[in-house]
Amino acid sequence: MARNYIILTFLLKLLLSSVSTATNSNSDIRQAIEEMRTANYFTFIMLINMVPVDLIQGNITFLMPRDRTLSQTLIQENDVADFLQRHSIQSPLAFDHLQHFPTGSMIPTSIPDLFLRVNNSGNMHFFLNNARVVSPNICTKSASIRCHGIDQVLEAATLASDHNASLPVPPPCDHIITSPPFGLVASPPAMSPPSAAQPISSNINPVPSSAPPLKSTVALSQTGITGLIWLLMAVKLSL
Repeated sequence: MARNYIILTFLLKLLLSSVSTATNSNSDIRQAIEEMRTANYFTFIMLINMVPVDLIQGNITFLMPRDRTLSQTLIQENDVADFLQRHSIQSPLAFDHLQHFPTGSMIPTSIPDLFLRVNNSGNMHFFLNNARVVSPNICTKSASIRCHGIDQVLEAATLASDHNASLPVPPPCDHIITSPPFGLVASPPAMSPPSAAQPISSNINPVPSSAPPLKSTVALSQTGITGLIWLLMAVKLSL
């Protein structure tokens, strides 16, 4: 996905470099609106006229639902600008340009971190998220604005949520380390080192298997001390 995003960024910059910066954006939007009107996208024109003039500066591609679709969509007045930004790409892309994007590519909208996933099956089976492009290249006369008709209101998704949904969440690492299966803990090969490497100390090593040798060593020491005492007493008596 990251590779597609890098390729996409490069292509957008390449397309932007071919656009004349001397073009008057107000003239371009008026020309685009006239083409939208000719194609009967009156509701979308009304939405454009509701936002501040400086919101649309050219170098943009509009994705326009049909009037019938928009008539069934509730759009609050405060949400018009957000709606237009969600239905636009910050680069003038003709339909031929869009068809170069393979399935799975993510195209950024005019809203930061909001992307459209491409499903490209060729010809008139080009989808952006849930919407299919049904009327390509409606706006073609202006230098910095392109627009295409789509059959649905776009449902955009953030790149982060899409990434999290595609990757399974691993279990906590501390659980794997501190709570292995009981059989591994009790297994002598996995947990019990060789007896020669164990220190002979009753305070450090609580393992039951090493207790008998330690007890015998202590008993032997006590017997030697008792014999030494009797030997000293016998020597003293003989003197």
